[in-house]
Amino acid sequence: MKYIDEFRNPALARTLLARIKARSTRPTRLMEFCGGHTHAILRYGLRELLPSTIDLRSGPGCPVCVTANADLDRAIALAEVPGVILTTFGDMIRVPGSSRSLQDAKAEGADVRMVYSTLDALQIARDNPQRPVVFLGVGFETTAPTVAAAILQAQAEGLENFSVLSLHKLTPPATRAILDAGDVALQGIIGPGHVTTIIGADAWGFLPAEYGVPVAVAGFEPLDILRAVADLVDMVEEGRPAVSNVYARSVAPQGNLAALEVMDRVFEVSAADWRGLGVVPASGLRIRPAFASFDAALRFEVDPGPTREHKGCRCGDVLRGTILPPQCPLFGRVCTPARPIGPCMVSAEGACAAYYRFRKAETGAV
Repeated sequence: MKYIDEFRNPALARTLLARIKARSTRPTRLMEFCGGHTHAILRYGLRELLPSTIDLRSGPGCPVCVTANADLDRAIALAEVPGVILTTFGDMIRVPGSSRSLQDAKAEGADVRMVYSTLDALQIARDNPQRPVVFLGVGFETTAPTVAAAILQAQAEGLENFSVLSLHKLTPPATRAILDAGDVALQGIIGPGHVTTIIGADAWGFLPAEYGVPVAVAGFEPLDILRAVADLVDMVEEGRPAVSNVYARSVAPQGNLAALEVMDRVFEVSAADWRGLGVVPASGLRIRPAFASFDAALRFEVDPGPTREHKGCRCGDVLRGTILPPQCPLFGRVCTPARPIGPCMVSAEGACAAYYRFRKAETGAV
């Protein structure tokens, strides 16, 4: 009951909505970076409750969605190396690369296994000492520390058959890239709760300081998001950009120092290829030379062939916030969760999957 009272209190929701409606006098476009926020916003009908001055846009906060086709193709080629066991989280199996998915490769004989954590991948390596086991490292700062810990554990145990293909990405540089591109004007950012639990609320200070854009770090309950929107509206209306942390029950200013330490010990910052954004400097994590024996990118030479983008798929535009999912010509017609053309329709955090489930009929202009 206390949980419901604190995070799903209808009376408090009405109070917050009244505050937002009273304060919001100008068009305000906000981007929720995290795919989890997109799903919560649509699930609880928050878009309909907010005033017409508020325009919510999804951002590149779905790690499966932002994985470039070239990286997917490399993962598929790696899975087809004789003897390799490729382990991955479930969403990645169905994401289409240039011509097929890991699920297709599995159907053709590749040993692709879904795992729920890096601990599962380590156990598979222990159980199959004669076979190379590769973990497909996809995710943001939330999952990178667990992958780093797995590499340290493999080193401690002498699991020489374990390695990681690191496709990890960092969120603040992606936000910077969106603002620098200028394709979509943003007046505020709803900061990702899980990521910021790791990196800390202070990590977003560059947005108000350099871009004049306020940030409100939010959790995933309806009241969390409404509190974030209310704070952002206040800051926009008053012209005082800052970082507001409305998820203080999980997020500290400096983040999780232990997680950051283990991540920094194993990974170093590198450029990364993002779907929709291209190659973004200093936005990826590659395995440090000291752990090169656990780097699948160095351990296996594969030729994934030429990269091909799917004609008509506008997943990249959705990730940049320049269009809403229903504005893609494939949405709900050619591209559905049962037969996805792009990763935004596959992932549990994908914006297209969220719109298909909760707002299938929505249309609208940019």
